[in-house]
Amino acid sequence: MKRPFRHWLLPLSVFSALLLGLFPLMPLLQPLRPYWLALVLAYWVLEEPDRVGLGYAFLVGAIADLVYGTLLGEQALRLVIMTFILQRFRARLRFFPLWQQALAIGGLLLNDRVVSAAVHTALGTPQLPWAFWWAPLLGLALWAPVFLLLDTLRLGRRG
Repeated sequence: MKRPFRHWLLPLSVFSALLLGLFPLMPLLQPLRPYWLALVLAYWVLEEPDRVGLGYAFLVGAIADLVYGTLLGEQALRLVIMTFILQRFRARLRFFPLWQQALAIGGLLLNDRVVSAAVHTALGTPQLPWAFWWAPLLGLALWAPVFLLLDTLRLGRRG
């Protein structure tokens, strides 16, 4: 039996991820900020591929560029690349144990940092600090709680 889709959860989770990205951090911790939007979008691409695809990733990325004041299109590009890879390997990733999914998501977040560094290099803008490369490890560690929270909200309580 298929459970009804909770239409409010997708936009609310994306909005929450955008807000978490705006939450002020101490300057020392700023480069360690996990890419909340990528974590939330990765969950939805894996679990609701008919509703969240490349177009949705581009739209959310463009909105994030406007909200965060970054180069218009940078986050859209990063999220579209991540979504494309997730869609390509979705059939396998969905059935990985959670710890293996976390490793795959960590790899995608590291790839995201490479794409971001390539964009900054191509434009000649200042490179981000070395601590910038530690954030994918934090995203890897946060994958299980994010996945379990969104899964519980999406499916509701069982029993």
